[in-house]
Amino acid sequence: MRRKTIRNRRGFLTAAAIALLTGALLFLMARPPICTCGYVELWHGALDSGNSQHIADWYSLSHVIHGFLFYAAAHLAMRRQPLGPRLAMAVLVECVWEILENSPIIIDRYRTATIALGYSGDTILNSMSDIGMMAAGFFFAARAPVIVTVCVGVAMELIALAVIRDNLTLNVLMLAWPIDAVKVWQSAL
Repeated sequence: MRRKTIRNRRGFLTAAAIALLTGALLFLMARPPICTCGYVELWHGALDSGNSQHIADWYSLSHVIHGFLFYAAAHLAMRRQPLGPRLAMAVLVECVWEILENSPIIIDRYRTATIALGYSGDTILNSMSDIGMMAAGFFFAARAPVIVTVCVGVAMELIALAVIRDNLTLNVLMLAWPIDAVKVWQSAL
């Protein structure tokens, strides 16, 4: 029991260290710490250049869903491990995405393949918040019944679809295999 507690604690500490290292790497990548507008909003609901610049926006829902999915994957792949190491693996995957998402190749891909024409990448604050949103989703999935987690995930996808005509599903689709009809539909908002 003591060894499991130690592994669990190490996993949580590793997750925190990975997140902090990611913040440092994003700084070295010359990502702005906060919005270049000079202020920080807790919630930025408009679809404009403020997306991915503040603490939370409509795309934060996608990161919560990442947490649901990463929990499921870690539960299957790391069944014998306590929650801490599973979280560390989920944070690692999310952090790799945050670094890739803020690379010139992915920023350019967003600009050309999706409705994010003026997308300039995330601020460090937003990336750290995205990691936190994923962790919140991960912990929710660890505690909630599977059916509740699935229903909440579907609801978040539908809400984002209704409000901003975008969500995790469409985001992945449009990055991997852009469809002009979807881009036109999304742009009509």
